[in-house]
Amino acid sequence: MSDIFREIEEEVRRDRTLDLVKKYQNLFIGAALIIVLGTAGWRYYQHQELQKAQESGARFEQALEESRAGRPAEAQKILSELEKTGASGYRILARLRDAAELGTTDAQKGIAAFDALAADTSLPKIAQDLARLRAGLLMSNDATVDALRTKLQPLLSGSDLSGLAREAIGLALLKAGQYEAAGKEFDAILTDANASPQLKSRVDLYLGLVKSGPISK
Repeated sequence: MSDIFREIEEEVRRDRTLDLVKKYQNLFIGAALIIVLGTAGWRYYQHQELQKAQESGARFEQALEESRAGRPAEAQKILSELEKTGASGYRILARLRDAAELGTTDAQKGIAAFDALAADTSLPKIAQDLARLRAGLLMSNDATVDALRTKLQPLLSGSDLSGLAREAIGLALLKAGQYEAAGKEFDAILTDANASPQLKSRVDLYLGLVKSGPISK
């Protein structure tokens, strides 16, 4: 007897399911279409973004080639185009490279361009830090050690570029004949977890200069 009741329950359940399907079949079909179209749209978007990134990469490399060939105007034209229409990452690279191109012909304009990038909070922090470092490197030939330190101070703690910032300050101190102060900056690089092995190798050479002291005339 219990088997008969079970069969009746299953039949009722099946009928109810069929009724629900008939009642809401358009809704089910619509939901399935949304999922399919959404997946297809996302894949198309990914394809378009990849293609755009590849095209931007080729244009960026072309700008570098123009720069290496001594044609800065052509390089800047391509970079300006990338800043407006390139893939997101290449727009940032183009802005940084454009500032560098300016710096090759006019250091002050290059510094101003890098300062603007360093102050742009819409950029990733690493891009802002790199712009600040490049501004410091451009001013290092003419600025005082104190001015250079002020410029690079935000990078000296909590930045992936802290070691490179200290290297610039240390070299400026060496140039100014402040050997002991330079040695302290170089020592700090050796204990900096963010400093690369290549940078630490350079620092070993700098410390050799520090230990030898000023050259006697």
